Amino acid sequence: MATRPKTGSRNGVQWRTDNKGATRWRGVLNLKVTGKQYGPWANSKSEAQIWLTKARSEAQSGTLRRSDGMTLREAWEAFYTGAKAGSVTDRTGKPYKPATLRGYERGWKRVDADLGAHRLDAIRRADLQALVDRWAAAGVPAATIRNSLDPIRTLYRRAIQRDQVTVNPTTNLEVPRVDNMRERFATREEAAALLAALPAEQRALWATAFYGGLRRGELRALRWAHLSFTDGLIRVQRAWDDEDGDGAPKTRAAIRRVPIVPALARLLKAHKLATDRDGSDLVFGRAAAEAFIPSTVRHRALRAWAAANAAQAESLGRPLRDAETLTPIGLHEARHTFASLLIAAGANAKALSVCMGHESITITFDRYGKLMPGGEQEVGYLLGAYLDGASKPVVALRASATTTDPRAAAAPSCRLTG
Repeated sequence: MATRPKTGSRNGVQWRTDNKGATRWRGVLNLKVTGKQYGPWANSKSEAQIWLTKARSEAQSGTLRRSDGMTLREAWEAFYTGAKAGSVTDRTGKPYKPATLRGYERGWKRVDADLGAHRLDAIRRADLQALVDRWAAAGVPAATIRNSLDPIRTLYRRAIQRDQVTVNPTTNLEVPRVDNMRERFATREEAAALLAALPAEQRALWATAFYGGLRRGELRALRWAHLSFTDGLIRVQRAWDDEDGDGAPKTRAAIRRVPIVPALARLLKAHKLATDRDGSDLVFGRAAAEAFIPSTVRHRALRAWAAANAAQAESLGRPLRDAETLTPIGLHEARHTFASLLIAAGANAKALSVCMGHESITITFDRYGKLMPGGEQEVGYLLGAYLDGASKPVVALRASATTTDPRAAAAPSCRLTG
């Protein structure tokens, strides 16, 4: 009985069988108008035939063209040059943020050596999957793997839109799950204790993260002109980039107004008196026009918390128990704490999303949904209380008409009300 050859083709479908007897198929289209085009290797003949049928249809309609021979590296260079110049924009039509491009550049360097010289339309999902598997086997962190794929996903999204390729090889990749997200939340009491242990000149900065939820770049770019103690609002309008300095915030939703709660107002007023700054001066800068260095702020806080722990242990005459120890926290985790405090205070999901400056409420649910109350008994109690006329809104969104800045006036505001 004849055996099937290791490779072969018939009626536009090519197959190959490996040493273990596993066979894969792909469609092959060879027309004058398109040149030779290969579909992705598939696990079934029917998948290859589906690709072939689609390719023939696209060739007939003129959407499938002859390969221009562009390599992945050439596609990257064209994209990066245009993105840096502002002529290539993101999916929302806005210029790419410098930080985003720097992240893409780091990711591209990990991909270039393996796939940069390959033709853009010749790279298959199996090629990318093999690269991901090699990274994982070498111990590359899951978050780094995912970030390294971001520029490739962008390149193929653009290539699909411009009919440079017919298949996006970045779809359905098996990528390691990221399980080490920073999700530390301080309790209300813990946040107060951490602030109390800091030197007076550092408390306002950390309190604005704990009780205002500003991102690190937003804290660095915050100016006194953005604060109004009369209105009780922080107007988040700018963010500080490590290389480009003062600029627009992370997203359009990041332009927002955050309430200055009394605990934060006291510290900010004291900080203003101590620094003798106002107007366009930076609130937390090393100087009036020079943003603080995050690593310096972090190290000073760590020293202060370590000293407080040591003093407490000496006072008690014994090592501290876990519950008595101040556990260090970062500015990003302090922002998480702000979200958890809002949830504990009864903020609804929409108000929380606005306060955090999230572009979509989906982000809010994905990140903080597990902290939100939602048991059937509690829902039943709340509905019953509402129907009995006993419910009272805790958080409401309302616009302030006092601002004269048109961009700030258009920004959403989250206000805590009694």
